[in-house]
Amino acid sequence: MHSVSLKLFMKFNNVESRHSTPGRASFGAGELPVRLNCGNRRRRRNCRVITHSSERDAEAGGAESRSQQNSSSFFARNQTYALLKQQMELAAKSENYEEAARIRDSLKSFEEEEPVLRLRGLMREAIANERFEDAARCRDLIKEIAPHYLLKCSSDATTLGIRVQVRSVYIEGRSQPLRNQFFFAYRIRITNNSNRPVQLLKRHWIITNANEKSEDVWGIGVIGEQPVILPNNSFEYSSACPLTTPSGRMEGDFEMKHIDKVGSKTFNVAVAPFALSTLGDATESI
Repeated sequence: MHSVSLKLFMKFNNVESRHSTPGRASFGAGELPVRLNCGNRRRRRNCRVITHSSERDAEAGGAESRSQQNSSSFFARNQTYALLKQQMELAAKSENYEEAARIRDSLKSFEEEEPVLRLRGLMREAIANERFEDAARCRDLIKEIAPHYLLKCSSDATTLGIRVQVRSVYIEGRSQPLRNQFFFAYRIRITNNSNRPVQLLKRHWIITNANEKSEDVWGIGVIGEQPVILPNNSFEYSSACPLTTPSGRMEGDFEMKHIDKVGSKTFNVAVAPFALSTLGDATESI
């Protein structure tokens, strides 16, 4: 089976339909419904010594405030990075190569000075040299600055013999960082490693942006199809996801059924979490 190059993303106009869960607030036209994800809130321990509880609360509040400041700072830097990349692309297309070269140098300096990118480079270097204690320290610092950054722009999961591989990529030409519009494409390969034919019936996505606001997306099939996948065969497709932040993540599942037996029950095939990031990562394409 041939590998898929990310350069083959062709059409992303058929963005999957979105369905809001009843009771959740919705954005205006063209934006996405959201719900707050509170899974990262820190739980406070009950204190037996009541006189110390306020100090512990203050410490917890201070740590939470620092975390929010780090996340906000990373968000702003990420947005700047995306804007610079877009400006360089526009300068090159207009044959203003002097400006493109200037922005390229600015990007290089940005990458050398940006804390997360620098720490990522140091972590990779430490791993390559088997300095795993240093790698762990870099990893922990990255988690503090950008908790979800270590999530890769690809994922690979198998459920009941059905393997789902995903790879995402940032599309600069469809994005407008100054308007907080960031466009991501993703390519999915579904491989049937079981000995029974299956049909993909429905899809379900959970899309979360950098502000931890999430939405659920449901739909019939994928890209207008309900493909049948025979044993030892694959089905591949491309789609896209717009975000209002420079990064986020997706995960979900496909509802499928075996079609070699009448009355077969449906089952869900997991799509493991993967990142949507303007910074990308070093993962090889599937």
